Amino acid sequence: MLAVQTSLLKIGSFSFGVKHLLVIAILILSFSTSFMIRSQNTDYGFELNEFDPFFNFRATEYIVDNGLLEYFDWHDAKSWYPNGRDVSATSQVMLHVTAAVAYEVFGGNSSLYDFTIIFPAVIGSLTVFVIFALVRLFGGVTAGLFASMLFAISLPIILRGTAGWFKSEPLGIFYGLLGLYLFLSAIKSDKKKITMSKIILAGIVMSFGLASWGGNQFLIMPIGFFILSLPFVRKDHKLLFWSIPLFTLTFLLVTGLFERPGPNFVFGLGGFSLILPTVFLVTCMLVQKMSKEENKVRNGLILLVSVILIGSFFVMSSAESDLLSLPSFRYLNAINPFLTTTNPLVDSVSEHATTTISQSFFLHSVMMIFSGLGVWLMLSKKMHDDKISVKNDMKAFVLIMGMMGVYVSSAFIRLEVFASISLIILGSIGLSYLTAEIFKSISLQKNNFSLKISYVVIIVLLFMIPLTFPADANWINAVNIPPTIQNGGTVYPAGDDWLETLEWIKVNTPQDAVIVSWWDYGYWITTMSDRTTVADNATIDSIQIKNIAKIFLNHPDEGWKMLQEMNADYVVVFVAAQNLDVDHEGKPLYLLGGGGDESKKQWFMRIAEVPLSKYLYSDGMSGTDYFWNETLLGKMIPFTTLAYHNFQNQQQSEIFIPGFSEITVKEIKYYSEDDPLKLVYASSSFVNENSVPVTGVFVYKINENYLPSEP
Repeated sequence: MLAVQTSLLKIGSFSFGVKHLLVIAILILSFSTSFMIRSQNTDYGFELNEFDPFFNFRATEYIVDNGLLEYFDWHDAKSWYPNGRDVSATSQVMLHVTAAVAYEVFGGNSSLYDFTIIFPAVIGSLTVFVIFALVRLFGGVTAGLFASMLFAISLPIILRGTAGWFKSEPLGIFYGLLGLYLFLSAIKSDKKKITMSKIILAGIVMSFGLASWGGNQFLIMPIGFFILSLPFVRKDHKLLFWSIPLFTLTFLLVTGLFERPGPNFVFGLGGFSLILPTVFLVTCMLVQKMSKEENKVRNGLILLVSVILIGSFFVMSSAESDLLSLPSFRYLNAINPFLTTTNPLVDSVSEHATTTISQSFFLHSVMMIFSGLGVWLMLSKKMHDDKISVKNDMKAFVLIMGMMGVYVSSAFIRLEVFASISLIILGSIGLSYLTAEIFKSISLQKNNFSLKISYVVIIVLLFMIPLTFPADANWINAVNIPPTIQNGGTVYPAGDDWLETLEWIKVNTPQDAVIVSWWDYGYWITTMSDRTTVADNATIDSIQIKNIAKIFLNHPDEGWKMLQEMNADYVVVFVAAQNLDVDHEGKPLYLLGGGGDESKKQWFMRIAEVPLSKYLYSDGMSGTDYFWNETLLGKMIPFTTLAYHNFQNQQQSEIFIPGFSEITVKEIKYYSEDDPLKLVYASSSFVNENSVPVTGVFVYKINENYLPSEP
C-alpha cells in the first residue's frame, strides 16, 4: 500500500526513497509512544516496581560486581534462611545476564538501579521494531507498521513492561518474537546459507527467550503445531527436511545448557512438543515421497492422527509414571484451563486469577474487531490485492498463533499478553487489507484525497477511544500508577512508608539479623535493607510460607516459640487503613482494608489450613474476637475494633452484623519488655496524626527473654 516511489538516496542497486523515510518515521513514532506510556509511573518516583524486580536487580548487581562465573556459583544465604537459594538454578538467568551486559555497554554514568528501572521500558518499546519485521513476513510493510503501532499501545503488554518492571516479560517477549521472526524468515528464504544461519540463530534466540521468561513456552507450542502442518501447506520439502530438525536440535541443545529451564524442559513436555512434530515432519515427508500423488495427503493425515493419538497416550501415561517431566501447575493450567488447584498459595496470587469476559474486552477493545477481519482474510480463498497476499504456510502459522494465544490467555490474566500478540498480528493484517481495499475504491472517485484522510481519521479515532475514554479508566491511565513499593500495593496514594522502613532496618538492625514477614515483602527487605529473610516471592519452599502463616495465626505464645525455632530476630507486618475524618473521644476512627496484611489474612488462613469461621465473621473479612485477642497477627496489627457501622443506612452496632464494617482506633498492643514482641518502629503515616490513609509498616523485635505462660 505504501507506494511512494520518490528516491532520496541511491547506494548501488538500493534506492532509499520517501517510502523508507515514512516507514522509519512511523516506527520511531511507535517506539516513542510506547516509551512515553510505559514511563508514566516515574512521575511518582524513580523506583523499581512490584516485588520480583528487586531480586532481579540484586542478581544483576552480583554479576556486575563479581562476574558471570561467580554468579553461576552463587548460593544466596540472605534468602530462604536457613537453607538459602541456588540463584542460577532458580532464576531467569538471561534476564540478569542481558541486563548486566547492556549496563556495561550502555550504562554510562548511571547507577545500575536507575538503569534497571528504565531497561524494561526501553526493551519493551524496542519490540515494536521486532513485531514490525515479524508481521511484515505475513502481510507486507503496511501490516507491519500497523502491528508496531498496535503493539505500542497494547494494554496487556504495557501493563507487564512499564518502567521499573524489571521482570521477565519485556525481555522474554523481545527474544521470543525475534526468535519467531528468524525462524519464519529462515524457512521463507530460498538461499541455503541464509536459511542455515537464521535457523541456528533462531534456535539460540528462542532458548534465550525461554531462559528469560518461562512463559515463552507458549510461543514454543505454536511452533510445534506449525511444524505438524508444514507437510500439508508447503510443497518445498527439501528445505524443511533439514532446516526444521536443525532448529529443534539447536534450540534444545542451548536450552539444555541452562540450569533453568534446562534438561527438565528438554526431556519433559516442552521438549516433547517440538521433538514429536519434528519426527512427524521428517517421517511424513518420506511417506509422501514414496506415496502416489493422489494418496499423499491421505497418507499424511493417517500418520498425523496416529502421531496425535500416540503422543496423547504417552503424555497421559507420563502423568502417572513420571516418565515425562511435566511443568508446574500454572503452565498445565494454561494448557488445560479446566484444571483447578487446591493450593491456596497459587490462588492467592492476583495475577493467577482467571480472566473474565469484561476484562478481555477492556484489555483488547477494538483490536478484537480487526482481528476478526484478519481471521476472515486468512481463511478466504482469494486475495484481492497481491501486495498483501499470504502464502499457505504463513497463513497456517498466523491462524495457529491466533488460536493458541487466545486459548492460553483464558487461564490467567497475566497470560493476556499472548492474546494481545495474537490479536495484533491478525488485526494488523486485517487493517492492512481493509485499508488497501478502501484506498483502491477511493482512488476511483473524485476528491479522493479528502476521503482517504477521512478514513485515516476514523481509524485513529477508533483506537483513541480506549486510550482516552473513560477519563479515569482508559488504557493510558491504567498504567499511570505509582510503583508498588510506594504504596505497598494498596489502593491508596504513593507514600514513603516502605522506603523509610527499609532504610531504618538497614541502619538500625544487626547485619546478621533474620527477619520474618509475609513472603510478599521478602525481596524488598533482602535487597533494600540487606538483611536475611525466611521467605520471598520465589515461593521456593511452600512449607516455609505455610509456617509463617501458622505463626501469624497461632496464639502469641505458640507463635513466639515458632519464631524462636526459626532463629528469627524481627517480624515485619504491613497494615493499610482509611482515616474516616471522624474522632471518638479525641481518637481518629479508621476503616481497615486496602491491601495490607489485614486484607490478606483470609489467605493466611487458607494457606495455614485453619478453619476460617474461627477467625472471621460471615463476611469473610471482619476478624472475630478470637482473631484480635488470641493470635499473634491480631496483636501485631496496632488497631482495635471499636464498633461496626453500616455505611448505607448509617447504622451502628457494638457487635458484628452482616453488611456492617469494622470501625477501629489506633492501639499499640506490644510495647513492653514483658510481651513476646516489642514494637521498635512504626512508619510515618501511622505516627503522624493527620487525615491521610495509613499504609503503616511495623517492625517488631522478638523478645528472647519472654516467658510464655503454661498451657
